[in-house]
Amino acid sequence: MEKLLELDNLHVSFQTYGGEVKAVRGVNFSLEKGESLAIVGESGSGKSVTSKAIMRLLPNKIGSIKEGSIRFEGKDLAKASEREMEKIRGAEISMIFQDPMTSLNPTMTIGKQIMEGLRKHQNMSKSEAKERAVNLLKLVGIPNPEIRVTEYPHQFSGGMRQRVVIAIALACNPKVLIADEPTTALDVTIQAQILDLMRDLQDKTGTAIILITHDLGVVANLAQRVAVMYGGIIVETGTVDEIFYKPKHPYTWGLLASMPKLNAESKELIAIPGTPPDLMNPPKGCPFAARCPYAMEVCLEHMPEAKDVSSSHKAACWLLDERAPKVEPPEAAVVGGAQ
Repeated sequence: MEKLLELDNLHVSFQTYGGEVKAVRGVNFSLEKGESLAIVGESGSGKSVTSKAIMRLLPNKIGSIKEGSIRFEGKDLAKASEREMEKIRGAEISMIFQDPMTSLNPTMTIGKQIMEGLRKHQNMSKSEAKERAVNLLKLVGIPNPEIRVTEYPHQFSGGMRQRVVIAIALACNPKVLIADEPTTALDVTIQAQILDLMRDLQDKTGTAIILITHDLGVVANLAQRVAVMYGGIIVETGTVDEIFYKPKHPYTWGLLASMPKLNAESKELIAIPGTPPDLMNPPKGCPFAARCPYAMEVCLEHMPEAKDVSSSHKAACWLLDERAPKVEPPEAAVVGGAQ
C-alpha cells in the first residue's frame, strides 16, 4: 500500500529555563491510506508532542524540530513554511484534541466553528457551509442538527462536544485524522459511542487515523497497528495481534500486565515500578532500563536498535539479541495467558 505519512528520525526539543528537554528522540513510523495506527505509552512518553510536531503546532520559540523529516505525500512538513501549513492543517491533516471544552471557542456558535474551516479551505458560500455543517452534525449523531448548529458549546454535554470536535476535524474530508486521547474525559458508555463513530466514519470516508492514547482497550477497538512509545522513543511496533499476543519489549509487557483483568483472582493491580526518565538528561542506553526487571549491563550503556521480529513487527530490546538470555513475558502480560 501507498505510504501517506512517514516520520524519519524525528527529534523534538523544548528550551526551558532549566535546559533543553529532548521530548522526542528519533521517532520512525509510517501511515498508509485508510489505516489506523495507535501510539501508546504513559504520560510524558512523547505521544502528543509527536502529533503536534506533525501538525507543526509546537509552541513558538520554545519547541522546535531539531532533526528528521515528516513526509506527507512526499512533501517534508518539517521544512514547510507557515503559509503552506495553513493550507494543510484542517484540509489535509486534522486533529481531535484531548479536551473539547478548551478546543471549542465559547463565544462562537457551533455552526460558525464548523463553517470557518469550510469557508477557508473549500471556498464555500455562507449558505453552502451552513448546509454542510448541518450534515456533519447529523453524520456524527447529534439530534436536531438544524437547531443545534445555532447553539454554543456550553449548551452541549461532554460527549456531544467531542462529537462536534470530530465534525470540525472531518469537515474538509482530511486524508489523515490525528485523535489525541479523544475519549479521555468521557465516561465508558460515551467512549464506546465515540469509538464506534470514528470507526464508522473511517469506513465511510477512508481517512487514515493516528490514535494517541494510554488506554489499551481503546487500541484493541480501533487500531490495526500499534507503536509503543517510551522516553521519547518508539520501543515496539506491530499489528494489534502481535502487540497483544506476542509482545517482545518488557515495557509492552508492563503495559499489558497493568490492564485490569475481569477474571483476575488478585484484587491488586500490577504497576510498573519507578518513574519515567528525565528527558533533560536522557539515559545513554535503553530508556526503560532503570525500571526493567530484565535489564543487563549493555541496556544501561547502549541504546538497542529496532530488530525485526516479523515483517510487520519490530522491537528495540537487547533481549532479542542472540547473545542475550532467553526470557519469556510474564503470563499476565499476554492477552489470553493465565491470569
